[in-house]
Order: sequence, then structure tokens, then C-alpha cells
Amino acid sequence: MGRRPVAVAAAALAALLLGGPAAAPAAPAAPAPAAPRGYVALGDSYSSGVGAGLGSYDRASGACKRNAKAYPALWAAAHTPSSFADTACRGATVADVTSSQLGPLGPGTGLVSITAGANDAGFAEVMGTCAVRGEEACLARIDQARTYVTRTLPGTLDALYTAIRRKAPAARVVVLGYPRFYRLKGSCVLGMTERERSAVNDASDVIDAVLARRAHGHGFVFADVRPAFAEHGICSRTPWLHSLTLPVEESYHPTAEGQAKGYLPVFARAAGR
Repeated sequence: MGRRPVAVAAAALAALLLGGPAAAPAAPAAPAPAAPRGYVALGDSYSSGVGAGLGSYDRASGACKRNAKAYPALWAAAHTPSSFADTACRGATVADVTSSQLGPLGPGTGLVSITAGANDAGFAEVMGTCAVRGEEACLARIDQARTYVTRTLPGTLDALYTAIRRKAPAARVVVLGYPRFYRLKGSCVLGMTERERSAVNDASDVIDAVLARRAHGHGFVFADVRPAFAEHGICSRTPWLHSLTLPVEESYHPTAEGQAKGYLPVFARAAGR
């Protein structure tokens, strides 16, 4: 057998062993696209920062009362996301967030935070009733709010969460809850009765339970702030929530400490950064 037939046979054997003719070196894989890093803050006054300091409101935010000491602004300052948009607004309901706050969301959004649901349940009216109208009226208004939260709020949250996921498909969405307002058997002498305070706390538990279920149902993260505020409710030695105060709109909202020591660390852990 001559050299050429030997070479041909060797090539054929190599093809059989290697599965085909020798291939050219593969081109290097293209680098994976960078993960979206933009952060968008949505929600009501607990996210806008009402109560966190009169001198730190962003005047450009007008009636929305966005505050530089609120947890979204604090987190953004510490983590420098590629972009930061804050559309949270005082008094916002779930429907308000859905209709007017989702504009900044997009494919580049990597993180979303939101507090919403308390205004739908009539948070301000509940607290106002309990503060001035007596125990019977307070407990009746709380029962009304609980009924709304358990029967109606889940559907409105589903619509909002679906809209968020549609507009920001790659985002990690963190739904933050609300604290229990009162330290029971605490230092308060005047104001609501202990029964009223307990009922307000129980109502917070109800809304947080609904928020957690609907968040998990959409693949979102629920961030529970109740443990962080456990020793810092109204009537505690070091409250992180305003009691009835002036301006009245700041009543029952987190103080600057409540934002920085309560909401911020809970959100930072849930954000995973």
C-alpha cells in the first residue's frame, strides 16, 4: 500500500474516532449581557418618606412629599444603581400606583421596591377615627378595613403586580409591609385604649399577611418590617413612628430613624445587595 492510501485510511480512522473531520477552533463565546441595575421606587407615603424630616422633602415632588431620608433614597445613595427613579407619592392607593407610577419601569430595571395597600383600606380614616371618636367607633372602622383587605385588596394587588412584572420582566421586586403601630402595655397614658391599640396592631398583621401571599404568588419578595419595629412602636421608649403630631399628615408615619434603622436594613437584605 502506498503512502497516499495509508494517509487516506488514517484520516478515515480519525474521523470515525473523533466523530467527523477536525473542526476549526470555536470562536470565543460572547460575554453575557450585564444584569439590569436600574432601581425604581414605587408606593405610598411609607416609601415617599412622609414624617422623615420637614427639612429634607424634595420640593420638586410637590404633594407627593418625597424625602431624602426615606429608605429608597438612602439605599440608592449607598449602592449607586445605574439609574434611580422614585415615583412614590403620599396618599397613593394601589390603583394610583398602577395608573401613574410605573412609567420608569423597563427592561433595564433590576430592582423595584413598593409599599401599597394601606390607603386602599382607609388607613388615615381608621387612625383618625380611633384617635378621636372612641373605642366603639374605632373597632367598627377597623372591622370595615379588615373586610376590605381580605376580600377586595388581593385582586387589586394582583393587577398591580402583574403590570409591574410585564413592564420590568427582569426585576427583583420587593414588597415591603407595614409595622405594628403600638407597643402594648407601653408608656402611653392618653389617647387610644389598650383594646384599640391591639386592634390596630392586628389590622396591620392582616394587611401584611395579604401582601405576603400576593407577593409570593407573583414571585416577588415580601420584606416584613414588623420585627425591626418590635421595640420601637408608639408607646415604646424609643419610637420610630410618630403618634398624633403636627403636621397632622405626618402622624403614624416612620420617623427618620424608622426609615434608616427600620425600613432601610430590611429592604437592603431583601434586595440582596
